Amino acid sequence: MSAHDLSAIGLAGDPASPIHRLDPRVKLLGLAGVTVVAVSTPLRAWPAFAACALALVAVAALARVTPRTLWQRARIVLPLVLFVAAFAPFARPGGARVDLGPLTVSEAGLAVFAAVSAKAVIGTVSAVLLGATTTFPAVLHALERLRAPRLPVLIAGFMYRYLFVVAAEAGRMRTALAARAYRPRHALQAAAIGRAATALFLRTHARAERVHLAMLARGYREGMPRLDALALRRPDAVFAAALAAALLPARLLAEGVL
Repeated sequence: MSAHDLSAIGLAGDPASPIHRLDPRVKLLGLAGVTVVAVSTPLRAWPAFAACALALVAVAALARVTPRTLWQRARIVLPLVLFVAAFAPFARPGGARVDLGPLTVSEAGLAVFAAVSAKAVIGTVSAVLLGATTTFPAVLHALERLRAPRLPVLIAGFMYRYLFVVAAEAGRMRTALAARAYRPRHALQAAAIGRAATALFLRTHARAERVHLAMLARGYREGMPRLDALALRRPDAVFAAALAAALLPARLLAEGVL
C-alpha cells in the first residue's frame, strides 16, 4: 500500500472543505475541547450541551460529513455505552420513584442516564469528526508538535504503518491454507491456524528487526523527519475563536460565573 493510500484512509466528506484544510493541531485541540466542556458540565446546565451539539453540527456541515457516515462510525462504540447507561434509572436511588411492574425507575437514575447519554454522544461524535477530517499521520504530527510524549507517538505511528503489512501477510497465509484445501470441520482440525499464527508472529518479529536496522543505517535518532511543517493561519484562528465564543459562555453560565 502506497503512502498516498495510507494518508487517505479514514477521511470522509469533502477533502477540499475548510475543515479538512485546517491545521491538525487546531482540530485536535478544538474537538477535544468540545468533549471536555461536555464531560465537565452538569446536567442542569443543558445549554452547554446544546452549544456543543450545535458546534459539532456546524463542523460536520462545513466538512460535508453526512449523518450516515457519523452513525456508521459512532455505532461501534456508542450503543455499548448507552446500553450500560440504561441500567442507571433502575440502579440509582434518589428522587421520585415510579414502579414499572417488578422494576422501579428513580428520578436520579434518569438524570444520570440523560447526562451520560449526552456526554457520550458529544464525545463520540467529536472523535468521529476528528477522524473523518484529519488523517491519522496528521494527528500524530499534531501530537508531536504539541509536545506529547514521544515514545507513544512513535509506537502509534509504526503500528499504523505496519498493521496493513501484517494484515496483508495474514491474507496471503490464509490464501495458502485455502489453496491446500484446508477446510476445518471441528476443533481438532484447527491446529493449522495455531501454526499459522506462530509463523505470522515470527515473520512480523523478523521484519521489525530488519526495519529497525535499516532505519539505524539511515541515521534514525528517535524521531521521524518531516517534509511538511505545520503553520497556523487565519482560518485556524477563526475556527478556534468561533469554538471558544460558542462554548465558553455556556460553560461559564453553568458555573454561575456569568
